[in-house]
Amino acid sequence: MSQSATKIAIQGWPGANHDIAARAYFGDEPLELVPCLSFPELFERMNQDEEMLGMVAIENTLVGSLLANYTLLKDSGFMVLGEHKLRIKHQLMALPGQTLADIKEVHSHPMALAQCEAFFKSYPHIRLVESEDTALSAKRISENRTPGVAAIASSLAAQIYGLELLARDIETNKHNYTRFLVVGRADEQQKQKLLSEGRLTKASLVFSLPHEEGSLSKILTILTFYNINLSKIQSLPIIGQEWEYLFYIDVQITDYQRYHQSLDAIRPLTRKLRELGEYEAADTLYETNGGGGVKRAVAL
Repeated sequence: MSQSATKIAIQGWPGANHDIAARAYFGDEPLELVPCLSFPELFERMNQDEEMLGMVAIENTLVGSLLANYTLLKDSGFMVLGEHKLRIKHQLMALPGQTLADIKEVHSHPMALAQCEAFFKSYPHIRLVESEDTALSAKRISENRTPGVAAIASSLAAQIYGLELLARDIETNKHNYTRFLVVGRADEQQKQKLLSEGRLTKASLVFSLPHEEGSLSKILTILTFYNINLSKIQSLPIIGQEWEYLFYIDVQITDYQRYHQSLDAIRPLTRKLRELGEYEAADTLYETNGGGGVKRAVAL
């Protein structure tokens, strides 16, 4: 009997970086991609299907945290089931047979355009045009057979939509990585499996604090006492409550019992402390080959 495909919602179209991250995370497992043009749409699609997972970008080494996605995750009630870190590469592509001299416009997501601005300083005749998605830009060029227009997208997008690469790896900063979260409904069986195999090594939490002097310092001191290492802390204002904040933190788990003892210790000092997920940390950054598959792992 053939294995049923895992349904996973991604932001963007097939060939987008969310697609590449999903393929890398799930390996040889068959996937059914559900393209979404926005993150709110992604979470809404997940709400409509109990079996669907989501691949959600949460932070980038160049632009920082995607703050709106923290709120979407918290409000959704879904849990973090895993994470993946991906090296982002941008390729310039167009219909076959064209050259850079033929290109008058380049379409892509605003973030991709911004990350490639230095490359286009040598081509002042090219106009940069913002669109909803990298891979969708490539798809439209392919479907409309549009000459003189190129897209910035991944090598996988070029392969899927039959486009030809005009320039490779045109991103200005080569240390461009995005961290993605795999989100879905709580899966106790998966968590117990990771725990039994010693692979449950990370947790994400959210809480608020009373507006008192030293309130955050007390939390950090307690976590230090329990030898809990913070790998991320992000604050966001609480809408409608001036000068009060939610704190999202990621912690490393080396001793599961000790970790839960630390939660019991900080809970009385916090408001609405909630676990967003316990999962396996992504200890590897992945680069991709031309087809979007994993080419080599770069240890952190």
